[in-house]
Amino acid sequence: MTDSVYDDLEQLGGMAKAPDRPEDAILETVRNPRPDSLYLVRFTCPEFTSLCPVTGQPDFAHLVLDYVPDGLLVESKSLKLYLQSFRNHRAFHEDCTVGIAERLVGILKPVWLRLGGYWYPRGGIPIDVFYQTGQPPQSVWVPPQDVQPYRGRG
Repeated sequence: MTDSVYDDLEQLGGMAKAPDRPEDAILETVRNPRPDSLYLVRFTCPEFTSLCPVTGQPDFAHLVLDYVPDGLLVESKSLKLYLQSFRNHRAFHEDCTVGIAERLVGILKPVWLRLGGYWYPRGGIPIDVFYQTGQPPQSVWVPPQDVQPYRGRG
């Protein structure tokens, strides 16, 4: 049997439960199969949920993660389980968005990363939070995130 970049993955291909807390989530990585190419990876999570740290009421966001990998890719199932772990996590929008981005940067050490957190209104005011590690490489096509700002019923 040949050595596979997927041999060490524990969550993919089996039953895996979402962790109760983001701190307990395991973000798995795989070696970048194209380390000599600059390219963009995009994950979209249109149904992200967390809780208000004061009231405990649910908060909802549309997250768009873009990154240019270096040596590692985030394994998508582990990312999904990590994001699901926020469902009972109490934190402000800024803490959730920036915390997710910083954790991914710490693990992946990407060439470039951007996370857009497009949050639905709380108290009638939408709060959008954006994180970026710097300028993207010039040779990489970075499409706009194209998440429409909240307009209400109008």
